[in-house]
Amino acid sequence: MKDPEYEAISKAKRQAESGNPQGAVKTLESFLETDPHNVKARMQLARTLIYDVKDIDTGLLQMDIVLDLEPDNIEAMKAMVTVLAKHKKNNKETCDIYEKLLGLSPDADLYNAYAIFLRIQMTDFKRSGEYYEKAISANPKRPEYHQNYAVLLLKDLKDYKKAKEELEILMRLDPGNASAKKNYDLLMKKKFDSDGNLKKKSLLHR
Repeated sequence: MKDPEYEAISKAKRQAESGNPQGAVKTLESFLETDPHNVKARMQLARTLIYDVKDIDTGLLQMDIVLDLEPDNIEAMKAMVTVLAKHKKNNKETCDIYEKLLGLSPDADLYNAYAIFLRIQMTDFKRSGEYYEKAISANPKRPEYHQNYAVLLLKDLKDYKKAKEELEILMRLDPGNASAKKNYDLLMKKKFDSDGNLKKKSLLHR
């Protein structure tokens, strides 16, 4: 016996991939008329609307319905922050969803993503640093976490001593990273003396 949910989602994916996103939307909407509480089909409809039809607002409305049906649906919340985080007008809502997500399912990638959001969209450099620290603590061997944190430390927090430490870790984890080596050499030349101590004029004001 065929599974109607599987059939509808599979057909919609094929339609979207073959350049017929509106057909995919109709397929999923028709299925949801018979099973309006089906979260998987509604999530697929949301993705199709957002990424294939480019109708972001309607796609987000579908995700809102998913979260009404399942308030702790982690997949829906992750999908929502990915879309919402691109526009500053959504900052408060994005923060609220990130905080809930991290309470339900804390992981290194999520900490890193939130840290990026806090730096770029919120310009909250202090909190961004705190979440990079959480990401690194959860998975200390991911080079990109150290690289992202080093950029924040160099450009925004001006914490050159900590930036030096992060770049050294990054170069150990990713020896071929030319950007890390270049930034490290420049940092040592400009901000540290020949003994490896932070120059007086580079010390952070307390």
